[in-house]
Amino acid sequence: MSEEVNRRNFLSIAAVTAVAVEFPLIGAANAQADKVAPAVKPGTHTSFAPFKQVDAGQLNVGYAEAGPADGPVVILLHGWPYDIYSFVDVAPLLAGAGYRVVMPYLRGYGTTRFLASETIRNGQQAVIATDIVALMDALKIQTAIIAGYDWGARTANIVAALWPERCKAMVSVSGYLIGSQEANKKPLPPKAELAWWYQFYFATERGRQGYDSNRHDFAKLIWQLASPKWNFDDASFDRSAEAFNNPDHVDIVIHNYRWRLGLAQGEPQYDALEKKLAAGPLISAPTITMEGDANGAPHPEPASYRQKFSGKYEHRTITGGIGHNLPQEAPQAFAQAVIDVDGF
Repeated sequence: MSEEVNRRNFLSIAAVTAVAVEFPLIGAANAQADKVAPAVKPGTHTSFAPFKQVDAGQLNVGYAEAGPADGPVVILLHGWPYDIYSFVDVAPLLAGAGYRVVMPYLRGYGTTRFLASETIRNGQQAVIATDIVALMDALKIQTAIIAGYDWGARTANIVAALWPERCKAMVSVSGYLIGSQEANKKPLPPKAELAWWYQFYFATERGRQGYDSNRHDFAKLIWQLASPKWNFDDASFDRSAEAFNNPDHVDIVIHNYRWRLGLAQGEPQYDALEKKLAAGPLISAPTITMEGDANGAPHPEPASYRQKFSGKYEHRTITGGIGHNLPQEAPQAFAQAVIDVDGF
């Protein structure tokens, strides 16, 4: 789930439904007047076209695709413990608006596999972003709108910060999530630490074994805690839970959370990237950040990350009991943000 630089700040649900926009959105409304995401009931769609596979970097990446092959590209990135079915209702909306929508399984999820058995099962933040750049290269995608939540939002942030020429625009749930091991050494107040219980659990061998033995029930508990007002059904959960049967899933998840706390080492070839990320780089790509009004997972207050975006920017808080898995819980709002940011 999402970890941020300023974890001390948590969203006040009763605060506001939007953060003031300091950069004028010149022409945005007019440019997108003919592109409005139609209303869709969450859970309307339950499947994608047949999955595709492509060798990209260290991985053979499994992904779903929708929309015209020659349309402007949108890459949608999922989080933990979720998968690409978070976008099962978003994808048809964007495809209908003329976009080519690409939804990859991150390393350790679904049908994505490592090409070599000896490759370190590394889950640090820089390597996951590198995977996405490698995927874009493999699919001959020069630039794309990148949108995501949780691990996916952090990955979108990193691509936009380190490879700005590859990110045309961005939609990021919970805003700016780039972190550093050094920042994560600082203790939080007890209530904030409580929200990260699973991170400390994963730091132990007991936690690793517990997660491995109880992937289904563990993930379902996180879904319930992170989205306390989302009444998802068993079928929706079970479709996503299949992604956790990936043979590398536990290794990637455990390394990701241990690396954040400095309990696991990254790989030296990513040190230069991590050094840049630890400095909290600004993001210049046009951006819409989003938050659900009932997000039960740790997340920063929107005002705490506003200064991290130096380009055209807007924040949207989505009301109605929307939790952590915003694209699956509010697909129309998420799709509309993608369409609107394209017009910034």
